[in-house]
Amino acid sequence: MGEQSETKNKPLACRIATLVHTHFDGLPGRSKPSIRPDGTREWIPMSGIVIVKGEDTPEEKLTCVAVTSGAKCLSASQVPKSKGLVLHDWHAEILALRAFNHWLLCECRGFLAQEQRQKSSSENDGRIEKEPSPLSPYIRRRTEDHEASTGTPPFELNPDLKIYMYCTCAPCGDASMELCMAAQEDPTPWEVPTTPPDGEDGELLDGRAHFSRLGIVRRKPSRADAEATRSKSCSDKLALRQVSSLLSFESSLLVATTGNAYLEGVIMPEGEISRVGCERCFGEDGRMSDLKGRVWPPGGEGEQAVEEQRYGWRFRPFQVLSVPAGLVEELWAFGKSDPMAASRKSKPAVISAVWTAASSGLVPSVVDNGAKSLPRLGGSRTGLYETIINGVKQGNRASEPLARGASALSRARLWGLSKEIVQSCVKSPDQESGIEADVEEPQLSEGLRVTREITEAPTYRAFKKEPTLLTESLEARSRAIQEARRVLKGWSPNPGDENWGLEVLIDPKKRKR
Repeated sequence: MGEQSETKNKPLACRIATLVHTHFDGLPGRSKPSIRPDGTREWIPMSGIVIVKGEDTPEEKLTCVAVTSGAKCLSASQVPKSKGLVLHDWHAEILALRAFNHWLLCECRGFLAQEQRQKSSSENDGRIEKEPSPLSPYIRRRTEDHEASTGTPPFELNPDLKIYMYCTCAPCGDASMELCMAAQEDPTPWEVPTTPPDGEDGELLDGRAHFSRLGIVRRKPSRADAEATRSKSCSDKLALRQVSSLLSFESSLLVATTGNAYLEGVIMPEGEISRVGCERCFGEDGRMSDLKGRVWPPGGEGEQAVEEQRYGWRFRPFQVLSVPAGLVEELWAFGKSDPMAASRKSKPAVISAVWTAASSGLVPSVVDNGAKSLPRLGGSRTGLYETIINGVKQGNRASEPLARGASALSRARLWGLSKEIVQSCVKSPDQESGIEADVEEPQLSEGLRVTREITEAPTYRAFKKEPTLLTESLEARSRAIQEARRVLKGWSPNPGDENWGLEVLIDPKKRKR
């Protein structure tokens, strides 16, 4: 995994930032901003996810598991044409969240492969290891009794790790409104229109509009002449993750929500942090204060209460940590220019990059994941490497999406990956033939049986958006998210990309040679 033993003469936030930049620097030039023929300089926001194991101990290790860049999203009119194959939102922070979940799913897949290999090896040798070596530095199996009795996922994060996000700029939306105001020649708040324009939701304002309206859900910012989007701002999506955790729906099928499944901290350059804005947007006394003390599922007594302290959903605000401006200037050549001081034109880059570390287990044989063209990055083995343009892999068209152009982070690909892993959980190799066979139904735990049925849904709507079947833990997750969205005033859906099944991952025509 290319774990990094960093010198400890710098604050943790600075070491995390440096590690993420080292990985981005290792990407090929085609994945980075450039200077256009007319002299326009491109800029791009960049984010990374770093796992810290054994924080504040002599064994502390930092591992960068995801690096992403991006500043675009899909217009509302294009969403119904996506068929689960086009990303709706490829802002760097959101790509980082999706990339982390892809990495985590692959870690589960590698764990299962290692586990089966270890079991087969022990049975063939006639030896039973009393204390087999850990199969992953990052996840572990939960006890079978607990899994069977509660219908909760089979895995959990190892308790000695914490997860941090690094961003080169403030997230769009509520957390950065003060920064937007300060950047204007006239920072006077814009007047709020009494009636919204035709066809627009007055409660879902543009990312930079009407500065006097604070503490509300906003859309991604865009040019005034750009087609409208319904993608929520990065501030709002990160705020929601303070309740839903870092784990996506797909990851939550397999990994239990422990306290360290939430972001421990978000790290940004000091000039990109408005303490007032961040406290209002993310803090326990800000717009989400009504969620303080709430727990999903609701409280119990005795042993159940102890378990709820360890598992389940609650409002867990992350720390907002800063790194010195001088360090970022030294590390980052692709930041946005100050419009007041810029001597030449600059525009956001069209190209986005996605990179994740490889699973710590067996390296799976995955076709077209980019690892072959970029085997190592910053000392880490590559699990996934993609260049994204308009929500699909470079060289493909978003207007006519096909499976071969779908990012591994797309809805369809992540659903397909989670289904593959769940299926491997319910298969047992025949020791004589080595052929995998379905485990007999009575042997399956109730939770695993339900999880398998969830992944076999006929459409994405039935899988995630309006599921008819959920485990107990997923029901609690759904209630937590619904309550958080109610508190985050103005949250509205981005509908139209739900009525398709996993058949979209089969291309109707083969790639031309």
